[in-house]
Amino acid sequence: MKLITAKEIREMDDREKQRKLKDLREELMMLFSMQTGGGISDNPAKAKQIRKQIARILTVMNEKK
Repeated sequence: MKLITAKEIREMDDREKQRKLKDLREELMMLFSMQTGGGISDNPAKAKQIRKQIARILTVMNEKK
């Protein structure tokens, strides 16, 4: 998974940001459901990376307010 920088997020339009935010949240929920179901994750730090990306997108979105 490629990490998104704040600069890249600022270059996106609002629709792209919303779509990316939705995709990341869905991926995080799937990851959590796999972990609670007893599945072993290939990358245990992936959840933390996804949460940070979600926070980064929300921060950039709130900068405009």
